[in-house]
Parts: sequence; structure tokens; C-alpha cells
Amino acid sequence: MNKWLKTLLFLAGSALLTRLIPFSSVFRNLDTMFHEFGHALVTLLLSGNVLRIELYADHSGVTYSAVEAGWRPVLVSLSGYPLASLFALLLFYLYAKGRERWGLLLSSLVSLIMLVLYVRGGFGMLWLGGFIALNLALLYLWPKASRYYYLFLAFLTLEESVMGTLFLFSASLLSPSGAGDAANLAGLTFLPAFFWAALFVLFSLLCAKWSLGFFFRNEGMRSYRNNR
Repeated sequence: MNKWLKTLLFLAGSALLTRLIPFSSVFRNLDTMFHEFGHALVTLLLSGNVLRIELYADHSGVTYSAVEAGWRPVLVSLSGYPLASLFALLLFYLYAKGRERWGLLLSSLVSLIMLVLYVRGGFGMLWLGGFIALNLALLYLWPKASRYYYLFLAFLTLEESVMGTLFLFSASLLSPSGAGDAANLAGLTFLPAFFWAALFVLFSLLCAKWSLGFFFRNEGMRSYRNNR
């Protein structure tokens, strides 16, 4: 089967199945966390200031930052969706290496940095604190379940990283001014919002293809070892 078709079918199946898992909606903010952390990280790398980050119960978020005018705001606006996709890819890479523990600790570290330094507001602080506590509990109190929990988070993050760009692309066609980062980029450049949204879609799908490659490669190796 064509690898791209396989990727799309697997993403569709994952989107359907994860919605059948109780409380899965709560964990969809993980992709939002990585997205907003991406904006914050690039802001800091460009010597800017991160003023605050807000996470909302509807899985949306916003990062308020200040950077020098010119090309820097373009890079900050560009960073959210691609870095969320790269974080999803990293989770699958660590899974392929058998280092799920590192992935959970890294996710917890990002959560802790955001909680301590940037996130203000009831829901965001509550979600980050709860996520850190759950990760540590599974790692140290129920390690056998942590692998399945890790895979759940990885697939959920991957799925959301793609779905988010697809919704953005739809918004860029129907209501360009309300297309989030794509609208910001359209205002900063001469290129329309749908161009940026399409770029985000393509990159997220590429990361999804690579991520599933790591997953299937690891499962194949596991099956081979079991057969031996």
C-alpha cells in the first residue's frame, strides 16, 4: 500500500479510536502545550520576551510575546505548528528506541517550565499540574502501564498536530482573518493565509509519515524478536 495512503488511513483510524477512550479529550491539550511552547522557545532564541501563555479547555491556546520588529515575528508565528509536529515525531522516535521514560520525563519538564514561568489562569495551571502528577505516578507507581499510556499520548499528539493544521487550512479559506498563525503570517508577509496553512498541513503530514515509520519499524522488530 502507498505509504502516504497508509499514513492517512492510520491517522483517520487513530482519530476515531482515541475518541472512544474515556477522558481522551482532556489529553488533547498536550498538542496545544507543545504548540505554545514552540512559540515561546523561538521567542527566547530570538532574544525576545515571553509575557504569558494561556491554555484553554477547548484545546486552544495563545502565547503573548514581544520580539524586535522585522523578520523575528515571522519566525515566532511560524514556529507553533511545526514544532508541535516535531514533538510528536520525537515521541515516536523515543518509542522506537525503547526510551518511553525519556519521552514522559521530557513532556513533564516542558509542562513544569510552562507552569512555573509562563502559564497563568485556572485551567492551564490545573491541567499542567495534573499532567505532571499523572506522568510521575505512572512512571514510579505503575511502570508497566506507562508504555501503553505513552503510546496513547504519542498517537493523540500526532493526530492533533495534523488535525490542527487541517482546521487551520479550512479557516484560511473560509475566514482568512481568523486563521490564527496563518493570519498573523499573512499580515507580516505578502503571502496569503491559505499558503501558510497549506505549508503547515504538508509539514505535519510529513512528520506523521516519519512518526508512523518509527512505530511500524519498532513493532516489526518486536515481532521479529518474539518469533525468534
